Parts: sequence; structure tokens; C-alpha cells
Amino acid sequence: MPKSLKVGNTNTTRNVNGFKGVWQTWHEKGEVCPKGTVPIRRSTVHDVLRAKSLYDFGKKRSRSVPLAGRRRADAPDFVSGNGHEHALAYTTSSGDVYGAKATINVWDPAVEVANEFSLSQIWVLSGSFDGTDLNSIEAGWQVSPEMYGDSRPRLFTYWTSDAYQSTGCYNLLCSGFIQTNSRIAIGAAISPVSSDGGNQYDITILLWKDPKLGNWWMGFGDDTLVGYWPNELFTHLADRATMVEWGGEIVNSRPNNEHTSTQMGSGRFAEDGFGRASYFRNLEIVDADNSLGSAQDITTLAENTNCYNIMGFYNNEWGTHFYYGGPGKNPLCP
Repeated sequence: MPKSLKVGNTNTTRNVNGFKGVWQTWHEKGEVCPKGTVPIRRSTVHDVLRAKSLYDFGKKRSRSVPLAGRRRADAPDFVSGNGHEHALAYTTSSGDVYGAKATINVWDPAVEVANEFSLSQIWVLSGSFDGTDLNSIEAGWQVSPEMYGDSRPRLFTYWTSDAYQSTGCYNLLCSGFIQTNSRIAIGAAISPVSSDGGNQYDITILLWKDPKLGNWWMGFGDDTLVGYWPNELFTHLADRATMVEWGGEIVNSRPNNEHTSTQMGSGRFAEDGFGRASYFRNLEIVDADNSLGSAQDITTLAENTNCYNIMGFYNNEWGTHFYYGGPGKNPLCP
């Protein structure tokens, strides 16, 4: 694993994987997996029927390309034409990237209609944003009634090697991501979650390229390995990444011809700050020496700041961090 900066929790935050191993709902029943096996969330017929088609089951919509590569940083605010809206921080330096890490605040945002979602994640990217060869590996938490049949935040992964066209999927719904951990169920609900003005809970996720075999690994918490994406899945990421994004994404399907009230993060704007707005803290980058360093040269961007916004900061305790999110539909976001 990359050489870490050894960033610890603050007195005001709690890492959910520190709850004596009980941080996913299925752990509460004391269930364990037999040696040599991994937990896999069972897909039911209802899961498949909620998808638009069998082909779409487990896939992101093909036009869901992260916005940082599609738009200049000085582009004016506007509602994204494909229905996906973001509040992101992203790397602007041209150096090679071999991984990324962040601690992500966990909430249970309201999602207005079943085919919308709200997620908070890390993207590790390489390739062309304008063509069909974009490579992306992603991990974080999401609320997706269409995918899971409920409104609980769930740990998820995603990958694509052709800009979300035909390759890749969520979690373990197609071949690709190889899970090695017997205690973590990808797609399982996360508990506990943060509350407005109350306790704040977060998860730490690390994505990095193994310098020996070249596979892309996912780490959870301080030192837990979840699994990996084999190097041969990718074209550009087979070598290295060129950009990292951290932040939130929602789908705005414009129900009743109005902006969705689906919340991002906690459902509060960035200026509401700690305990109310959602945050990403201790943004880090893995360099060519397999060492973690605080993310530098970060740009923040949101398409429609009347609906969702983002504010970046730096201090010694949280390093590079930001608050983000919003309520969606409101008097300034009709």
C-alpha cells in the first residue's frame, strides 16, 4: 500500500469502520463468510425489473462523463443537458497520478424519484473526455432507489474503459472488480450516518495502482484491502491516471418539469459548514514513488450553484478539504 501521511480522525468526526467492525447493516446479525469466500449482495428479480432494461442493469447512463474534463473551469453555470449535475474538486496539474484518497462524510440524502440518484465518490481517470476511450475507476457511497430498492447510503464501486458506453458496471454486477475481503459487502448499507447538528460519520477510501503488478486496488479505512480492478481491463489506466475528481453527483430528471428536489450530500449548501454541510477531507494523491501527498492545484466546480455548490479550504488538520452539496429545487433553483 502507498506510504501514508497517517492522518487520524478529529475529535469531531468518527470513522464508521471504527465501530468494532459493525458498520454495514448485515454485520449487526453477526453474519460472517466462510474462509475463502466473499460476501456478495444478492440481486433479486425486483432489482432487475427496476432497471430500464436488462442491458442497463448495473450500468451508469452512457453520457454521465464527469464534467471537469468536458468544460473549461471558467465556463458559466448552467444546468447539465444530460441530467447529471455535480459539485466537484479536481486536479489541474499535468503530472502523472497513481491513486487518490479521501475521507468522505456519509449522509442519507433524499432522492425525489426512483430513477434518480445521489452519490459522493472519488473518480480516477485517464483518456479522452470527448471520445469513447475514457477510463474511470470510482468508489464512494450512493443512494439509488432504482439500484437497491431503498433510500439508504451504500458503499459502491464502478469502472468503465470506454466512457460508460458498454464496458463496466456497479459493484460486482459484471466481471471486472475482484473482491478479496470477506468482511465488506460492496453495495451494502452503511451505518451509522451523519445527522444535522449531531454526530458526523465518514469513510476513508483509497484507490491506487500496485507498482509491482499494475492492478488498481481499493482500500477502505486505514489499512483494509477490499479488492482490485485487473490492469488488463483498461487501456489508458493500464499505465497511469491523469486526473482525479472528488465530489457529489445527482441525476436531475426534472419531475413535473421542475428541477428535482433530490439532495446532494446532506442537502445543505457548502456555506453551512461543519455539522450541517457534507464534506470531503484530507484529499491526497499517490505519486510515482507510491507515496501519498496532500492534493495540490485543486479546482472546484459546480454547474448550477443555485442548486448545489462547493467551497474549498486548507488547514493542517484536514489538509485540502471542501464542503459541498445542496437541496436541489428551491426558490433560486426552480
